[in-house]
Amino acid sequence: MTPPPQGAAAAPPPVSLRAAFWYWLRLGFISFGGPAGQIAIMHTDLVERRRWISEQRFLHALNYCMVLPGPEAQQLATYIGWLMHRSWGGVIAGALFVLPSLFILVALSWVYLRFGEVPAVAGVLYGIKPAVVAIVLFAVWRIGSRALRHPLLWGFAAAAFVAVFAFKLPFPLIVLAAALCGMIGGRFVPQAFRAGGHKGADKSYGAALIDDRTPTPPHAIWSARHALRVLLVFLASWAAALGALALWQGWTGTLTQMGWFFTKAALLTFGGAYAVLPYVYQGAVEQHQWLSAAQMMDGLALGETTPGPLIMIVAFVGFVGGWTRQVLGPDALFASGLLAASVVTLFTFLPSFLFILLGAPFIESTHGQLRLTAPLTGITAAVVGVILNLAVFFAWHVVWPRGAGGAIDIAAALIALAALVALWRYGVGVIRLIVVCGALGVASTLWA
Repeated sequence: MTPPPQGAAAAPPPVSLRAAFWYWLRLGFISFGGPAGQIAIMHTDLVERRRWISEQRFLHALNYCMVLPGPEAQQLATYIGWLMHRSWGGVIAGALFVLPSLFILVALSWVYLRFGEVPAVAGVLYGIKPAVVAIVLFAVWRIGSRALRHPLLWGFAAAAFVAVFAFKLPFPLIVLAAALCGMIGGRFVPQAFRAGGHKGADKSYGAALIDDRTPTPPHAIWSARHALRVLLVFLASWAAALGALALWQGWTGTLTQMGWFFTKAALLTFGGAYAVLPYVYQGAVEQHQWLSAAQMMDGLALGETTPGPLIMIVAFVGFVGGWTRQVLGPDALFASGLLAASVVTLFTFLPSFLFILLGAPFIESTHGQLRLTAPLTGITAAVVGVILNLAVFFAWHVVWPRGAGGAIDIAAALIALAALVALWRYGVGVIRLIVVCGALGVASTLWA
């Protein structure tokens, strides 16, 4: 075990809820870099510097979040906040992880809809779109290199890609099929579905406030009575919110359908935001037509430039849908977009709080059992194929903007290729990549 740093033998003093509030608020504004970057920021802050939680307890919490649907970094913040300050601590940590990104995306969405045709803004978006193609392709490689540890899992990924690309099967059906195949495969080929551990779990940075030997606090011990109370509060809150929208607009109203659709999306986000984006595309673009395919691409480009979970692109979807459908009337377009973005964000993240406040003690008691992890391993493998389909879709629309019969956009293809090399070979950060590609887009449009 790594010896603790000099002078770090004593655990830090207890942290008040007020002090934790200001930390979680700061984190919400600096959490760039996707899940990996956000988890790295929390590890540096909470394990190494502040020593609020030990290395092993941090990784234990991360393991819980990795097997749950939803954004794992936001759930990890919720979990640690809950462990330190009970339910309210978890709600504060999880909400502040999301709210700054919501406000920033609302502002960017308004600029996009009002000034998107301005040459400078259009040029920035022109350059960011190829960067998004490279980012998604890199995500396929990054996730696949970790998830596809056995030839059978490669088969899962290939089958999922064919199912989406060739047969246009809905994402929920693919998730269900992958889970069932994983369950069966875990029984007959257990070595293919046995998850590996985390490296570095034996490190120590000194005594922590929540240390390896710190007893589990009473509120973190499984209790059927408490679990039932949490579940009833969640169901009542969800039903009240969706029921209020239905009473106001009817079941077929735009906001009601957004609430129902993104509740389902929240339950299918195994594998992170890139995995659920095809489902969001199918529903928001093709089924409900809240926005166009081109606008969806632009929204993903904007989402890559903001802090918080990438799944916050749903706020852009909601804003554009509320604006174009004029849910509060033609004279209140901004208010319409803001309300719709808020509704979408609420219903997308509400289940994440349930999974932590209700499920963390239970998942702790079953973590590491193959019967639980095998279906999730199958889903993760299938997700790789789904994300690859998403990358192909984005690349097609960026490189051949006028369809298969049109000419190749040489400038966009070169920007995408350069961005992919920058990510893969040189490890350039996403924010720097977005800024540079946006500048290249402006230069390319001015040159043309």
